[in-house]
Amino acid sequence: MAETKFFETPIDLRGRVLILVAAILLLPTFFFPLWNMTLYSNQFPDGLVMSIYSYKLEGGKTPNRDDLKEINALNHYIGMRSLKEDDFTEFKWIPFFIGGVMLLALRVIVLGKMSKLVDLFVLFTYFGIFSLWSFYHKLYLYGHELEPTAAVRVAPFTPPMIGHNTLANFEVYSYPDVGSYFMAAVPVLLLAAIWLSIKSRNKERPGKSV
Repeated sequence: MAETKFFETPIDLRGRVLILVAAILLLPTFFFPLWNMTLYSNQFPDGLVMSIYSYKLEGGKTPNRDDLKEINALNHYIGMRSLKEDDFTEFKWIPFFIGGVMLLALRVIVLGKMSKLVDLFVLFTYFGIFSLWSFYHKLYLYGHELEPTAAVRVAPFTPPMIGHNTLANFEVYSYPDVGSYFMAAVPVLLLAAIWLSIKSRNKERPGKSV
């Protein structure tokens, strides 16, 4: 069957190199933030910065200010829960998952079968979609589960996941950071490895289709 032949397609040298590059590109996700949120107001014209890593939250720091503490203090006034690493279960499993994907990528290179490469691509794609959904869900909960006895009452809201929004007297900007761009390159490289291997097989077997 054509499907069986497709999954038995060997991964050519160029494809294996791309898979290796994809695995290496996951290393920066342990050192660079995945997401960045910046809040501007008249009180903070230079912006309060919060960076989200695969394993921690970190606020911008100056000699006189910790931005994460300032953000949590502001959140307290409107009844929002403090942003704490313990509330983000993702910080416990994302680094291990990324490490596991790197090992699986090396396994695909050694075994050299299309079926293993497709499995890796599908697994990583599901991971990316689930991570984005989880991030949005967390933002929704933080903006909707507000204390009714807060000093300042605001209507429930969802902080922006990507882009800009105005929340009370703050202009909030949220965008992917360096780590996410490295991560986004991984499925692209895996797809390229699939395409090159198919192209290589078709050259070896002229007149045959997948």
